[in-house]
Amino acid sequence: MTTASVGRAPAAAAVADGAVPLFGVPLHPLSMAETVTRVERLVASGGAHQHVVLNAAKVVQVQRDEVLRRIIAGCSLVNADGQSVVWAARLLGVDVPERVTGIDLMERLLDRAEDLGWSVYFLGARDEVVERVVALQRERRPLLQIAGWRNGYWTPEQEARVVAQIAATSPTLLLVAMPTPAKEHFLARHLDDLGVNFAMGVGGAFDVVAGVTRRAPEWMQRAGLEWFYRLAQEPRRMFKRYLVGNTRFILLTLRELVRR
Repeated sequence: MTTASVGRAPAAAAVADGAVPLFGVPLHPLSMAETVTRVERLVASGGAHQHVVLNAAKVVQVQRDEVLRRIIAGCSLVNADGQSVVWAARLLGVDVPERVTGIDLMERLLDRAEDLGWSVYFLGARDEVVERVVALQRERRPLLQIAGWRNGYWTPEQEARVVAQIAATSPTLLLVAMPTPAKEHFLARHLDDLGVNFAMGVGGAFDVVAGVTRRAPEWMQRAGLEWFYRLAQEPRRMFKRYLVGNTRFILLTLRELVRR
């Protein structure tokens, strides 16, 4: 994907609504309740809207990834996912009330979808995982309208067919359980063609909901130690992301503090 292929004027205009600059990208300093209300407004306004969350790893990545930075700048809603981003923002004078994690927002939006009659498409993870997530939703939210589901693996040649399959269901919400930056790039490439009102990447949330991986205890989340819990579960895969990435994030924060 080229840099010129990302960034959409309607979404860029939407992101300016209450967003503040942080580490070179916009951020909406909203609580969870305010975020849910904002999503309801975006859905009611029509059009297609992309959501993204910021954590320490993504902040570090956008410093050297111009395309990802442009994608985030074009999103209609940008939340602080990581507690470290919340703390850094406050240190830099941005009043962020709380972290709004992708998995928690997903759960809240699924509740609202059931209440408001929104349809939801589940995209990502392995077949057995996404199928387990859908089965659990049917148990927990029997009135939820499930538009469809699909695993998160396809070849470049299959991508147009995947987009067409999703668009054929016209979902209100599209939940994309893929890694960064694959999910951001996929949505930026195809948002106008997916036939969806609100699309959000949820990373490994399907694995957590399905019970494949465990989430850190609440006290660790509040203390900003969720990264340590994940590192302990997958040390080889997460070492570079957390130990190296977190160090770079601290240095970025200190540099920004000095600059300001």
